[in-house]
Amino acid sequence: MDFDGRVWPLVGGFGRYTRLVAAASWLPNVALALGFFSELLYSAPTGYQCRGDPGVSSGPCDGNSTGPAPGNRSDNCPTGWEYDPQGWLQNNIITQWDLVCDSRWKVPLEHICNLSGWLLGYVVSGFICDRWGRRTAFILSLVLGLPLGVAMSFSPGYVSFLLLRGGFSAALAGIFLSFYIARLELCPPGHRLMVTMIGGFFWVAGELLLPGLGSLCSDWRLLQGAITGTLLLLGTYWGCHTLFPESPRWLLATQQLEPCKAKLLFFSRANGAESGEDLSGPEGLFTEIDSTCEGFPRPRYYTICSILGTRLIWKNTMILGFATFIGCGIKPCFTRNLQTLGPYITYFLQAGNELLACALLCISANHWGRRSVLLICTILTGFCSLLLLALTQYLFSGASVALSVLGSLCAHAMVMLSVFYASEVLPTVIRGSGVGLILGISMVGRAALPIIELHQKSGFFLHHVVLSSFCILLVLSLLLLPETKRKSLPETLRHGENLRRPPLLLTPSQDSVPLLAHGKTRTDYNPDSYARLASATKKMLTRDASGSKNAEARTPLSKA
Repeated sequence: MDFDGRVWPLVGGFGRYTRLVAAASWLPNVALALGFFSELLYSAPTGYQCRGDPGVSSGPCDGNSTGPAPGNRSDNCPTGWEYDPQGWLQNNIITQWDLVCDSRWKVPLEHICNLSGWLLGYVVSGFICDRWGRRTAFILSLVLGLPLGVAMSFSPGYVSFLLLRGGFSAALAGIFLSFYIARLELCPPGHRLMVTMIGGFFWVAGELLLPGLGSLCSDWRLLQGAITGTLLLLGTYWGCHTLFPESPRWLLATQQLEPCKAKLLFFSRANGAESGEDLSGPEGLFTEIDSTCEGFPRPRYYTICSILGTRLIWKNTMILGFATFIGCGIKPCFTRNLQTLGPYITYFLQAGNELLACALLCISANHWGRRSVLLICTILTGFCSLLLLALTQYLFSGASVALSVLGSLCAHAMVMLSVFYASEVLPTVIRGSGVGLILGISMVGRAALPIIELHQKSGFFLHHVVLSSFCILLVLSLLLLPETKRKSLPETLRHGENLRRPPLLLTPSQDSVPLLAHGKTRTDYNPDSYARLASATKKMLTRDASGSKNAEARTPLSKA
């Protein structure tokens, strides 16, 4: 059943209540962004020297090194280290547990544990979204995240901090995914992109709010407590069912007919849609829904493993996952050239890039289509990356910074559009698992830089070369994707398999197959004119009748 074309308009569509729920789903992005970007403040580099012995300072032991420095180990400073904070926090995990010199490798290890938590949270919560619903995934993630966030503020040691950090990150990932999927499934085709990108604006708002919050707290434990407090406010979405209802689209796709009909009736009343007979009448929507399942309907659930038996869905998933991996993995290659501007300018420049990427996608992807814009972003990302690799030694600093800013902008747009694109390509029955898998792959791309830092950045140049080469392969792969602009979301695996790749040079006016295209429209033909249609039909019948009489008249002669 066509949910966007048949079901959703009868219950008010994108009415006032649906718009309220969509707007309410934007606010959690502020709290989630605080938790995601807090990693940058917790592990911000800091100057240090041995307390009471200025001769044992950070000179021989580089604060950016990841391995032990001969002759200057941290255990050679019995009086402890004295730190000179260089970020918004006066005390972070580096100053808390002396993660300098020979213990510096513990900082990238903590980054990897944090990203692993996000990866695990995306995958597990995606499975829960498809099996028990979007709202259930949110509640479980919130119940897990609140105690872990509080316990993380009181971490007694580095190891316990790692474990709690991974669990807290997994909970944040589950909350983000459940809101992202539920928000998307409420929107009609013409509003999906705009509503999703506005959610991205709120994400950037949380990113910009973090430095001020960090300056007020000054200690990482207080900052973690403040972030957990913002998550506590999300309990209103749990207690107030109307702010985060279960997705009717998912209920119908999984054949949970009675809960689906109850939810549709609730949306109809909340939106003020007067469609009583159209819903519950003898020939109404509910009767049509019941007729889609013969006998006693049983819920049907799917997992991410279901795509292994498909021909197109698995291919689209792998291509878009590959795009998010490259986009997240190549961004540090551009950020590295921006570090000469200072940590504060780099931070706000990255946030401005994300804000600009959201605005550009709102305008371009609805006009030119998802596939075309993703192709442009990928080409520009690879072009900027290759120029930086080939001409860094010959470019003046301003040109290098400009290329890095443009490359970072395109890479971020590529990641955002790839995730959104995947949510439109994947069918409803596995949308949670599929989008969760793709977001998890993006965390693998982000983890590439901490892994390189564990090896003292010896493979950074090779990392840059490999990802730049992968951009060329990705451009060719994106041509295999279908276009989803202004199309209904696929509901079942069969619907997802019917999404076909359009020709590369297809224009909006060329929707018909070229070999079956009609010729020029006749000027004397008007399909809306009943008089012309009636006269043409009468002429055709008269011609046929006269033709048959002439044939009968000629028959005796031919026999003779």
